[in-house]
Amino acid sequence: MARGVYIHIPFCHQICNYCDFNKVFFKNQPVDEYIEALGREMEMTVAQMPEAFTNIETIFLGGGTPTALSAQQIEKLLGLITKHIPMSSVKEFSSEANPDELTIDKLQALYNGGVNRLSMGVQSFDQSLLEKIGRTHSNEHVYETIQNAKNVGFENISIDLMYGLPGQTMEQWQETLEKALALKLPHYSAYSLIVEPKTIFYIQYAKGKLHLPTEDLETDMYSVLMDTMEAHGLKQYEISNFANEGYESTHNKIYWDNDEYAGFGAGAHGYLEGIRYSNVAPIKKYIETVMAGERPLLHEHEVTADEKLEEQMFLGLRKSAGVTHEEFETKFGQPMLSIYKEIIDQLQQEQLIELDSEGIRLTRKGRFIGNEVFQRFLVGE
Repeated sequence: MARGVYIHIPFCHQICNYCDFNKVFFKNQPVDEYIEALGREMEMTVAQMPEAFTNIETIFLGGGTPTALSAQQIEKLLGLITKHIPMSSVKEFSSEANPDELTIDKLQALYNGGVNRLSMGVQSFDQSLLEKIGRTHSNEHVYETIQNAKNVGFENISIDLMYGLPGQTMEQWQETLEKALALKLPHYSAYSLIVEPKTIFYIQYAKGKLHLPTEDLETDMYSVLMDTMEAHGLKQYEISNFANEGYESTHNKIYWDNDEYAGFGAGAHGYLEGIRYSNVAPIKKYIETVMAGERPLLHEHEVTADEKLEEQMFLGLRKSAGVTHEEFETKFGQPMLSIYKEIIDQLQQEQLIELDSEGIRLTRKGRFIGNEVFQRFLVGE
């Protein structure tokens, strides 16, 4: 049974240098046709497996950039979502947004359409770094948009930040954190830059033209991030996420809890009825397939019993609460230690995880090399 719905909007007015998500420039794209196709895909999928959609807790509009759409297109999209997705149990309805695109009419369209959480891609408060990574907004856009959002009625607002950016200094990172926290928002996400294939940064890196901070400096930036957030009363509930009590992202927790969710749109991924799937990515192909009455599936994989165990561990350990004995035994019918005692003992000796009567979780030391810890739970590692 799905707990969440992810809806992919693959349109952008500006392509960021680090982004590897399925996206295209907005201009000359069949945006209205795409929105119609999204509605059709939702309708078909819910009709095929209605039981999977009886307890949807969250909906998330991602991209690309959902706020690349016009206010009228946003209204149309939200109308289709509320028409085809059972909404009675939805508590959190989020949309990603760019600060320089979120006009008052778009904010009003989102709010009136049921969206109650905004996740804004701010990344940095240093203008030179914003230009390096391909962002077009200014700090003034951020301040104005957040105030407009509050005026419209939004209370649950989050911003994304990035560290480990090309040429970024510790002073720039500390200044970004200071300006971000001065906004007194209930939620912040902060991610280190990963140079992904098929991005502008990857091309620059391959040519030796991308000058990144050292590994030690990036580690120090993460340490400063954790300490600064804690000093401001924000709880780190996941490796990269910090929130006031009650403002944790329910949608993202679905992924880390290894629970099921539906993915709609070109290139979207989902996990329904034990099957992980991905949709076709080309927009024209997606529209043609859906409007021909077929789900636009590119790939399906039935998750094996071993894979479910692995995913429970490496996704769950991203959470500060870690993986509890109770949730593990409820899902798999056997104690966690009956399967992973040797690995857990070794990680304890290395002071990378801690074990108690509640469960296991990363130590502060373990958070710095989380991926290495996660790999220990994979078959064959």
